[in-house]
Amino acid sequence: MSEEKLTVERVQQMITRGPYHQWLGLKVLALGEDSIEISATWREEWVVNPDRRYTHGGVLAALVDLTADWALVSKMGRPAPTVDMRVDYHRAAMPGDLTAKGRIVKYGSQFSVCEAQVYDKDGQLVASGRGTYFTAPPPPPKPAAA
Repeated sequence: MSEEKLTVERVQQMITRGPYHQWLGLKVLALGEDSIEISATWREEWVVNPDRRYTHGGVLAALVDLTADWALVSKMGRPAPTVDMRVDYHRAAMPGDLTAKGRIVKYGSQFSVCEAQVYDKDGQLVASGRGTYFTAPPPPPKPAAA
């Protein structure tokens, strides 16, 4: 458990350290004790079919994974490695910013289960999923070589 009380601003700094998260245009909208809400700024590069202009499923899967994972941040002070994940696609995500909501389903000392839903600009559910994350504490740092 993190001793520092995490704020939306602090989690925003943490999440945008990653270049992929920067590219997705992630913005932390809300942070709860076991939940998070994130928006992603739509990009033309997300289009998989230029004729239909819907968003690639890999982007939606990434949003499910990272939002579910980052729901753990208020419990752990950090995200955790993904062990397993499943995604369901409900409808095509057309051009427009996306909002993802994640929450912890079961927090464990070794593994935790979290879920997330991704919504389009009109509030329609476009994808949802659940993941298992490795939440065991990281190993202690190795002593410096003499």
